[in-house]
Amino acid sequence: MQGKRYISILGPILLAFYMVSCGNAEAPRKITFSEHIAPIIYKNCSSCHRKGEAGPFELFSYEDVSSRGKLIKFVTGSRFMPPWPADASYTHFIDEKVLTAEEISLIGKWVDEGCAAGDPSKMPPIPVFPEGSQLGKPDLVIKLRDVYKVKGDGKDRFLLMRVPYELQQDQYISTIEVVPGNRKLVHHVNAQLLSYLPGKRQDVMKGNVVVDINDYPNTLEAYKALDLPNDDGTFPMLTQSVTNYLPGVTPPIYPAGIGGFRLAKKGAIFLKDMHYGPSRVDTTDQTAFNVFFAAVPPKRPTQEFQMGTYGVSPIVPPLVVPPDTIMKFTSDYTLPFDISILTVNPHMHLLGKSFLAYALTLQGDTIPLIRINKWDFRWQYFYTYKKMLKIPQGARIHVEAVYDNTRKNPNNPFSPPRLVAEREGSMRTSDEMMQFIVTYLPYQPGDENISLERKTN
Repeated sequence: MQGKRYISILGPILLAFYMVSCGNAEAPRKITFSEHIAPIIYKNCSSCHRKGEAGPFELFSYEDVSSRGKLIKFVTGSRFMPPWPADASYTHFIDEKVLTAEEISLIGKWVDEGCAAGDPSKMPPIPVFPEGSQLGKPDLVIKLRDVYKVKGDGKDRFLLMRVPYELQQDQYISTIEVVPGNRKLVHHVNAQLLSYLPGKRQDVMKGNVVVDINDYPNTLEAYKALDLPNDDGTFPMLTQSVTNYLPGVTPPIYPAGIGGFRLAKKGAIFLKDMHYGPSRVDTTDQTAFNVFFAAVPPKRPTQEFQMGTYGVSPIVPPLVVPPDTIMKFTSDYTLPFDISILTVNPHMHLLGKSFLAYALTLQGDTIPLIRINKWDFRWQYFYTYKKMLKIPQGARIHVEAVYDNTRKNPNNPFSPPRLVAEREGSMRTSDEMMQFIVTYLPYQPGDENISLERKTN
């Protein structure tokens, strides 16, 4: 008995000694920039943190990252960065920028241990990005014909703009990427395409290229003032919604034959909505459009519908948020036929708090679409699924959006809070919107197996 008691006491001591001895046999891993941190930064941060993009400073070299080590530890530890509002535990999309718990821990420990540089021979290749693009090297760049001057009077501006171009021949294109010339002020862009048939417009470059919407309550007169018509007064062919921009948006490039459209030899990108946010100083903008040609003509043009504001389904209750309240609003739409969803885009303004969308089938199955637990007005992506998502006929798409019109909302445009509402579709940031934009194709068997992983030039 005494021997057994002696062994029972000694056992834990020997086990602890064994564990310590084994631990000492292998020193704790040294976390270095070259081996551990650079791969994380290059994958998740450098594409935006480079010249001409959204990041306010570059993140490439050891000096770039180590000099901001404490800041990077804080923003990654709090999941403020990298910006990816969608909940990755609910739905997955292409190009997700979501750090794992291990990656966040590595960054934190690296900073705490003094930001070791490491062996230069273990550095991964520095990523090379095309200048002025998130997608790749464009085949064509079209800029605003004139630099637009923004007055520093603190007012929103909603403009119509015509961006003319002329090519040697017609082209098929896969996508158009909007590149704001002034990222601080360009809030959103909704673009359509004008195609001038041969002989209909001799000089597409001449004429007025910008008008203020508020100066022309009659839409037709505004279009004429913008010199949109053909030489005989008729209007050119219009292709709607060829590209859009919101903060953080990168337009999708779908597989060959899906989406895209024809770019006529003579034409113009028509900015039906060019919204500049308020500025307190005089400044300028010359937004550009990166055009990517398509290898094959589009066989399956994409289609689009939007729920909520300007959409196919009402907002319930009407989007009116009284001061000092947090309110939830919903919108529902029943599908008339089977669809394959490619991309979704939730949209709210400064009072947005959270967003949820899912489909409920006739059999009672729930198909998750997107969940954003903490809305961030600055980052409003077009989220593209990894594969097409089939939603069957009769399914009801349900959207829930929560708005915070209290003093605790740091983005509240009013202090003290005021009543904020959807005002006849006003796009002013101080008003509100609730939209869920869905890009889809009529369903064909096998769509759910088609990968939508981004292809770049």
